[in-house]
Amino acid sequence: MFTGLVETTGKIRARNISGGAGVFKISTEKPLGKLVPGESIAVNGACLTLEHGEGNGRTLVFHVLEETLKRTNLGLLPLSSPVNIERAMSLGDRIGGHIVSGHIDAVAPIRDFRKKRADWELAVQLPQEISHWLVEKGSIAVDGISLTLVELTEDFFTVHIIPTTLEGTALKFRKKGEMVNLEADIIGKYVHRQLFSANYIKERKTVVDMDLLRKAGW
Repeated sequence: MFTGLVETTGKIRARNISGGAGVFKISTEKPLGKLVPGESIAVNGACLTLEHGEGNGRTLVFHVLEETLKRTNLGLLPLSSPVNIERAMSLGDRIGGHIVSGHIDAVAPIRDFRKKRADWELAVQLPQEISHWLVEKGSIAVDGISLTLVELTEDFFTVHIIPTTLEGTALKFRKKGEMVNLEADIIGKYVHRQLFSANYIKERKTVVDMDLLRKAGW
């Protein structure tokens, strides 16, 4: 599990893809210290298993599965592309962002990215397969960054980026049209599953509609 608070950024220094899978070597901007082979590290929000670290955590080596390359933007990024990096949280850590599993739900293009007064507004095309998990003022991870949904439409959503987040993540290098990894809040997934699964509706012997949700306090 992760929090969506990026520890450091890095760059893809080497990549060898063969038979669909690949080996990635990533250099980090800040050393991560002693790392243990097998531990989980999120790269652009995708949970990867560390094969080994080098140079006090300044270089990370991962074996990336074909499924991961298909479902994330990691296979789309050229060499030297900046990425966000976060180690898995430890028991007892504060969750400054929200619970992020590291399992990417979709990739989508940046629709617009512009400065708005003191912060920046990022608009991302909304993949329909995740739209039912999202709510305004809810959480979403964009390239592994915990952000709050400001506007949610049928076609896109927006989030606001404060200067600290922009400077401390790879978002400052992103441009319109580039693909970003998206992970919806896992709490929303469980709520949706519980309310709308066929078995639940059958057991309740009632119809789950907006009236029922309002009566339940949603």
